Amino acid sequence: MEKQIVSTPNAPAPIGPYSQAVLAGNMLFISGQIAINPATGNVEAAGDIIGETHQVMHNLKSILSAANMDFGHVVKTTILLSDIGHFGHVNEVYGKYFTGDFPARETYAVKTLPKNVNVEISMVAFLH
Repeated sequence: MEKQIVSTPNAPAPIGPYSQAVLAGNMLFISGQIAINPATGNVEAAGDIIGETHQVMHNLKSILSAANMDFGHVVKTTILLSDIGHFGHVNEVYGKYFTGDFPARETYAVKTLPKNVNVEISMVAFLH
């Protein structure tokens, strides 16, 4: 199976030794995205869980688009939260980006996230 690195300037550049996404066959594996604005490189919605979640979803949308996919192709997501108390707000924003069938998902509360953000989301998408 051939693998291809997917990258776009419309999502944050990796801050470590990883790729924004890897396309393996017809499966796209997107690395965890946080609320970094790709235009500035800064976390501009820090402390605002709704704003952070929208920025994360915009970053994910940009990576999906770079692979000629959209949220309808997503089959699995993982959400990491700095506080499980953010679950309701993140869930509300996240749900607005999907129509119809939702992907499988798990959500965890973790001690800390990169750059002290409150939410990180990774995705797996399937090109059908």
